[in-house]
Amino acid sequence: MTNRTSSPPMYRPDRAALLFIDPYNDFLSEGGKLWPQLAPVAEAFDVIDNLRAVSQAARDAGLRIFIVPHHRAEPDDFADWDHPTPYQVASSSLKVFARGEWGGEWRDEFAPRPGDVVAKEHRSSSGFANTDLDLQLRQRGITHLILIGMIANTCVENTAKFAVELGYHVTLVRDATAALSFEAMHAAHDINGPTYAHVILTSAELLPALQPLKRI
Repeated sequence: MTNRTSSPPMYRPDRAALLFIDPYNDFLSEGGKLWPQLAPVAEAFDVIDNLRAVSQAARDAGLRIFIVPHHRAEPDDFADWDHPTPYQVASSSLKVFARGEWGGEWRDEFAPRPGDVVAKEHRSSSGFANTDLDLQLRQRGITHLILIGMIANTCVENTAKFAVELGYHVTLVRDATAALSFEAMHAAHDINGPTYAHVILTSAELLPALQPLKRI
């Protein structure tokens, strides 16, 4: 049976965009609250280098960059909610991405640049739910999405699934994301990903698909 997730399309600058999910210090920087748990997987897959390479290649190819940020923790988040999720409760107790603190700021090299679009913050795991991401994409004629960032089996996966439900073409990049365990990475890309993603690539496989667009 042919694997439909093996061949990248031509990512046209007028139709394709890069979604960079949660490029916060708490995820991606030494000293971040979740970096110690993510580091074994992130370092094994050279994730920081791959995030640099993919995001720069997308910029060079003329693709618009959309930053898809998680809610930044504030005092008493979810205190009077009826049923916050376990993920929300844990994040709140750790004050992950605390507003006004270093951990809730962008890792410097992945901070938005002029022309980038920063979507409204999502409170759970989908960058689309209760945000303006879909509107921002559609108003710019975007139909094809490349997803990178954190975390593979939560915000990346759920944003990608939501995108497919909304009719977008979705590309996952195996080594431009990380998870809290190798088992979670396997589940995200080898078990769950093939059930919905149109394309699943490594960074090395994606970059040649972006290179030709530099000449447009």
